[in-house]
Amino acid sequence: MAKHPAVQQCAVVGRPDPVAGEIPVAFVVLKAGATATAEELVDYCAQKVAPYKKIRQIIFKKELPVSGVGKVLKKELRKELI
Repeated sequence: MAKHPAVQQCAVVGRPDPVAGEIPVAFVVLKAGATATAEELVDYCAQKVAPYKKIRQIIFKKELPVSGVGKVLKKELRKELI
């Protein structure tokens, strides 16, 4: 997903699911002036990953939480899903 031309930054985390265990959910920040729909991004990723890794939901954000060294804080993103 990070290679999509409209995506500035993204992170994928697992949302707990009683049947599958976890379902992949992507948090996406789009580039300034760029547009992309959730369906477009899901289709883009589905062509490049195995079916069990297919993104099930996309959440658009203005910015992702990052640490002092610039790494995305996935724990914070998981908290948003619960």
